[in-house]
Amino acid sequence: MTAQAAESRDLAVVIGLEVHVQLETDTKIFCGCSTDPAEEPNTNTCPVCLGLPGALPVLNEGAVEAAVKVGKAIDASIPEETAFHRKNYYYPDLPKNFQITQYDAPICQDGVLEFGHEGQRRSVGIRRAHLEEDPGSIKHVREGTESLEARTCSIDRADYTLIDYNRAGTPLMEIVTEPDFREPAEVRAFLEKLEEVLEYLGVFDPARDGSLRIDANLSVVDADDVDEDGAIDEDVLEAANRTEVKNISSHKGAEQALSFEASRQRKLIESGRSVEQETRHFNETHGNTVAMRSKEEEKDYRYFREADLPPLQVSGWKDEIEIPELPDARRERFRGEYDLSAEAASKLTSTKQVADFYERLASEYEADLVATWVADNLLGELNYRDMDVTDIEDRLEEVATLVGLVADGEITAKNARETVLRGMLDDGDDPETIVDREGLGKTSGDAVQDAVEEAIEENPDAVEDYHSGEDGAINFLVGQVMQKTGGSADPGEVNGLLREQLEG
Repeated sequence: MTAQAAESRDLAVVIGLEVHVQLETDTKIFCGCSTDPAEEPNTNTCPVCLGLPGALPVLNEGAVEAAVKVGKAIDASIPEETAFHRKNYYYPDLPKNFQITQYDAPICQDGVLEFGHEGQRRSVGIRRAHLEEDPGSIKHVREGTESLEARTCSIDRADYTLIDYNRAGTPLMEIVTEPDFREPAEVRAFLEKLEEVLEYLGVFDPARDGSLRIDANLSVVDADDVDEDGAIDEDVLEAANRTEVKNISSHKGAEQALSFEASRQRKLIESGRSVEQETRHFNETHGNTVAMRSKEEEKDYRYFREADLPPLQVSGWKDEIEIPELPDARRERFRGEYDLSAEAASKLTSTKQVADFYERLASEYEADLVATWVADNLLGELNYRDMDVTDIEDRLEEVATLVGLVADGEITAKNARETVLRGMLDDGDDPETIVDREGLGKTSGDAVQDAVEEAIEENPDAVEDYHSGEDGAINFLVGQVMQKTGGSADPGEVNGLLREQLEG
């Protein structure tokens, strides 16, 4: 095909994902070593996770329960029996030279996950989700006198490589989607929804380093080969050379890597060249992908049954294991039960921790007030500081105290938001300390009455405007009273006292 003919082709992008999720268990998948990050390398290890001769794996029941919960959440088929295989390949961080994984009998099959993108509901098929063990971790290091972290670099610049087997044997769930994505932005939206669901299930901690890693397969096909419903014939997909982009570590990184790769492949095709089927590495620093090696095929891994682990009977687990209310269902319940807007309900269910905190306060105080405080004030101030609710999880009782002070009329909402909450986040003080120090207890009685009379006496023009019917005059006078009381008076009470005085 000539370059001129290639330029005239209308092309479409096809993307499928392999998402590796670290399951939140206390111990590794086949041994009793801790999954907590160790300060010293190679200390959370034993003969099993180091692959020493004669060591036998024992399956972690908690990992299986977590996998079943994921299967129920994505409405997957969970077979009566599942089994483990050995995936054979050599890499320095894989001490056994094979990985225990699942091959033709995954624990979850044929699921689906719905998510929102650009105001539309999208659904992506989950081909399979299976259990496996994580390899260790590698650091490529250059010589120097700086700290180890400062000397960590890419493999092409390294003088030597360090291997830490603390991660080896950590339980993973690999979630493999159908090639249902048609643009990188959809991938980012899907990953955000998947992480939200996993967090609600309690099987995943996004704060853990390396807890979510993405491999993405991308190819470019003729747009005419894509049906109106987005379906693509299997023969077309088989004929299209695809690249696999490895080890993407964030939602944003996935969108960036796939945007670059889609553009790269389009340019190759439009210039009359072919796309090589290969594995590529995403360079997060430069925002591009670089060739690593030719892409392995299934036969290269020489799968065979893991003889040290018998087949696992899971037929009854799906009915026995319960899962919590998931984000979409909780969002809809919040809208109905608390009469919240779609936007507020979405903010308040963004994480399970936020939703639980809101619901606890809504059982004690007026739901609308609590929604404003959690969705707008708290989350807004955290977002401004590039923080998350997990950053203050040990201080949520203090936030609850602050909301109670506002609900009980002890301080004004303005002072609570602008002085107390910001002081709590910036200086680490508790709300009572800030209220006492700043003298923010609500002013009432004679002090407010005196401030009202002073404001009227000092602003005759505003009084005249009020009597002339100008609506803004009363707001100006309220502001003057609030200024005199240091913002500690109740604005509604001030408004009423001003009108009473002006009409008297």
